[in-house]
Amino acid sequence: MKIVVTGHGGQVALSLMERAALHPSIELVALGRPKLDLAQPQTIFQAIVDAAPDLVVSAAAYTAVDQAEDEAELASVINTAGATAVAEAAAHINAPIIHLSTDYVFSGEGREPYKEEDPTGPKGVYGQTKLNGELGVIQANKRHFILRTAWVYSPFGKNFVKTMLRLAETRDQLSVVSDQWGNPTSALDIADAILHMAERLQTDPSFNSFGVYHLAGTGSINWSGFAQKIFEYSRARNGPYADVAGIATADYPTKAKRPLNSQLSTDRFFETFGWRAPEWPQSLEHVVDRILADNSQG
Repeated sequence: MKIVVTGHGGQVALSLMERAALHPSIELVALGRPKLDLAQPQTIFQAIVDAAPDLVVSAAAYTAVDQAEDEAELASVINTAGATAVAEAAAHINAPIIHLSTDYVFSGEGREPYKEEDPTGPKGVYGQTKLNGELGVIQANKRHFILRTAWVYSPFGKNFVKTMLRLAETRDQLSVVSDQWGNPTSALDIADAILHMAERLQTDPSFNSFGVYHLAGTGSINWSGFAQKIFEYSRARNGPYADVAGIATADYPTKAKRPLNSQLSTDRFFETFGWRAPEWPQSLEHVVDRILADNSQG
């Protein structure tokens, strides 16, 4: 089975490349700039058609949440027009698409974990462009899987875990918001889930449970608790650590509003695919190990 993933430098694409190497039956091709550039939608169709994949994973996105408030047009081109163009190209070659979306499509005002059918209500430009991208993908390709995820981290790229460990190298205490709750999600787990989906499609050609799914780490925590667990694992391995002071969102103003509740229910994904991500502390411990090992070698 040949899989194309967009955004070859992103956390999910890099995690997929690593995990796919463990699956001999899968050939993974990562496409990115300049050959495939979501900011230049006209590059997308030919790049995907030439690659001729059996499955397309749409992982590239504009993810600078605060910057999107000032770059709404660019965010829309990438997250909406670009995502739609990827889905159209996949549909042209009769390939299903797995499109990565976000918890930011919700307002965050509810208290329970969000289910797929719950009303959306983005608070900012990033969330709105991602929601518009979902709608574009759904309209462009009937064989679609929308995977909403949250709080993504990994040994690769820029993410909260790496930022905390870097800041702890020079600071004894860090202030981290304690009233935003969500599911920390390892991109390595996302990759495992996608490959599980791919194998299901490969072995069951009649499978047609397309639609919207939530895919996130199992269990929830607030950002300050997440930071504390990062430092607990790091300190046990003689890595950097800091004391964490919990603060309110109101005390840490940002240009874009964050949802206070980003918790996602993953029951639908489990019921359909029989797969659930590990408990988030388990996945985090593995990633902290990887980051510290990489830092010691670098």
